[in-house]
Amino acid sequence: MNDDIQPGDSAEHEYDHGALGDAEYAEFMELAAEEGFDIEDVEGAIEAAGHGPLPVLAVVGRPNVGKSTLVNRIIGRREAVVEDKPGVTRDRVTYEAEWAGRRFKVVDTGGWEQDVLGIDASVAAQAEFAIEAADAVVFVVDAKVGATDTDEAVVRLLRKAGKPVVLCANKVDGPSGEADAAYLWSLGLGEPHPVSALHGRGTGDMLDAVLEVLPDAPRETFGGSGIGGPRRIALIGRPNVGKSSLLNKVAGEERVVVNELAGTTRDPVDELIELGGVTWKFVDTAGIRKRVHLQQGADYYASLRTAAAVEKAEVAVILIDASENISVQDQRIVTMAVEAGRAIVLAYNKWDTLDEERRYYLEREIETELGQVAWAPRVNVSARTGRHMEKLVPAIETALAGWETRVPTGRLNAFLGELVSAHPHPIRGGKQPRILFGTQAGTKPPRFVLFASGFIEAGYRRFIERRLREEFGFDGTPIHISVRVREKRGAKKK
Repeated sequence: MNDDIQPGDSAEHEYDHGALGDAEYAEFMELAAEEGFDIEDVEGAIEAAGHGPLPVLAVVGRPNVGKSTLVNRIIGRREAVVEDKPGVTRDRVTYEAEWAGRRFKVVDTGGWEQDVLGIDASVAAQAEFAIEAADAVVFVVDAKVGATDTDEAVVRLLRKAGKPVVLCANKVDGPSGEADAAYLWSLGLGEPHPVSALHGRGTGDMLDAVLEVLPDAPRETFGGSGIGGPRRIALIGRPNVGKSSLLNKVAGEERVVVNELAGTTRDPVDELIELGGVTWKFVDTAGIRKRVHLQQGADYYASLRTAAAVEKAEVAVILIDASENISVQDQRIVTMAVEAGRAIVLAYNKWDTLDEERRYYLEREIETELGQVAWAPRVNVSARTGRHMEKLVPAIETALAGWETRVPTGRLNAFLGELVSAHPHPIRGGKQPRILFGTQAGTKPPRFVLFASGFIEAGYRRFIERRLREEFGFDGTPIHISVRVREKRGAKKK
């Protein structure tokens, strides 16, 4: 062990304490040292799990300029789909990346295709979404082709948005191509950074420039601190499940157009509504249709904007049509909210139309199709009649409370000790790995780091999550659990 490292001296290390206070952090690091863990590994694990919302970097540009190739280069692995033809990236995809010790999200954008409004309008819609959701933008231009009219259209959007922009002159494979990149000064976005996303040339210098303009945290601060204003509630669900009707009923007036035709709502509509003496910001979002990658025009962009609304929200109220069978699309929407780390409330709408038989079968469907979110508060409502609408806000408050719950490290480790003693991990290969200790490194949603003597199976992790919920609540929130395994003595990196 590095005996010269003092875990309590927070001024001498560069890692974030996460949700731990200085005294709790010092005590925890002493425990880690006693168990034989490398101090730097433990600090890194807490910092990785303890971060709040990460800043967002959008990679934008016209089709086939190498956006997805650049995203793969930034994240260090081949995940974004790459093909030598325009329009391969159809869904907006988000990845987590790290450069020079800084973590951030990268949004790969695509789906720019000509619709009835013309290529300029569709490019504008997609670029506008990506820019709106981002804290900074990498604008990718093909240096071999040079600036086109479409590139100029995106530049106008970037200037209007006022977001920091790093200009990437892609496909510069050698010194001879740098003269082509220099021509892009004419775009008026500052220095073009010559890059070959395919070969990695110049990407480090470009990322250094990104870190200079990327903030440490997202622009938006959530409302619990008193800085970010009202708590944000996103109403999401399939088209025509009654999102707009619910918003109107909650508001007590007709604020949003309601029509039996699915897809009436295109853009999210933010509404400040006072309920129970508290002001909330409700976002009515366009319905998420099936098979987003096949959608055209306005419907496609409506789905993208819905995803953006979820990312900006603290709570996702997921509306499900109780009169119909729970669909794969309903499950996809639930998964999207869970993966986004938002507090969740399930609202079963059109409850007034159900007979006893349908209610019986609905309960069975909920058990089988939505068992993974059994922890989410549930309300049975009717947006048309206002039935049980008064239960919606208490459910939202319950979900927010779970989302922000923090378990002190001492209490958590007492719980883990009892749990491991009563229900040890199964023996595998003649060995029995043990959870040695752990801490909650963050909230919104709750994020735990557990330190173990060996690999912990997924089934045992699920067991731990279930028992955490039984002991401490966490109603209405996903829980993230990461496990760090102690290296064998003498096997540490030199």
